[in-house]
Amino acid sequence: MTASTTRRSTASKSRIAAVGAIAVAGALLVTGCGDQTKKGSAPESSGSSSAPLFSKLPAAIQKAGVIKVGTDATYAPMEFKQGENIVGIDPDIAAALGKQLGVKFEFTSGTFDTLLGALPTGRYDAVMSSVSDTKARQEGLDKDGKKTGTGVDFVDYYTASTGILVKKGNPQGIKSTDDLCGKTIAVQRGTTYEQAAKDLAAKCEKDGKGKLAFEPFATDAEAQTRVKAGGAVADLNDSPVAAYIAKTAGGGADFESVANPSDAGPFGIAVDKKNTQLRDALSQALDAIIKDGSYKTAIDKWGGAQGAVTKAAINGGS
Repeated sequence: MTASTTRRSTASKSRIAAVGAIAVAGALLVTGCGDQTKKGSAPESSGSSSAPLFSKLPAAIQKAGVIKVGTDATYAPMEFKQGENIVGIDPDIAAALGKQLGVKFEFTSGTFDTLLGALPTGRYDAVMSSVSDTKARQEGLDKDGKKTGTGVDFVDYYTASTGILVKKGNPQGIKSTDDLCGKTIAVQRGTTYEQAAKDLAAKCEKDGKGKLAFEPFATDAEAQTRVKAGGAVADLNDSPVAAYIAKTAGGGADFESVANPSDAGPFGIAVDKKNTQLRDALSQALDAIIKDGSYKTAIDKWGGAQGAVTKAAINGGS
């Protein structure tokens, strides 16, 4: 991801729970119309062969009738818990994809930094969790550039830039990531924003602008709390998420958001590199829902129009 793509990079991209919810493990089904069923509901035994792109799916998914999706449902408005359900931009896009593919998307919420590693095990068929498409993730490299796995392929479906979440009134006058030098910031552990914070700290020191300290937290909700309490001046995440939190947290009284549109990068649906058939089916389905308008309907519902893409791309991140 670029400086904007976290989950996630900053200027040098991410996630959250606008409602303060932590990730909750449990399977939740996305229905064809975008609503979610209660946890514990059983998927249909098979998919719908009459759907336009059903035949493009791997045989095992055709038989199961579901695509198992890993997510970290703490990142409104992209994906978050609402009662017993997982809702947001990603689940609604998945519901539209499901109509084209003739299967349901079954979302299971887990910890963000474990999601991609579970793909080769078969626990998930795909990961859809505001994951920034980066070369490092494509190649299976960790934050230090060491090989940790076979990597993943991405079907890019959304774009976002770095969002800087600050206290209401922006008391420190933060306008860009450069203004964070000499201060303490909060990030979610395992996101590209954690690495971006390290890169920014090095840049601040090199430029003689003061030491940047950063504190990583297991969830973005914890990072937000740190900012609200005054222990950090900002929380780095993705622009649509930061904007949503600023609008909703405390009735809009807790935070403000500052975006860096110049560092926009793609979010991708991640699949195991060996699963090229599923990757290509998802890419074709995304192009289909962009063409029929259901993609626009899904993101407009959550105020996410600024991140819309005009066509599917595979491994378009840098």
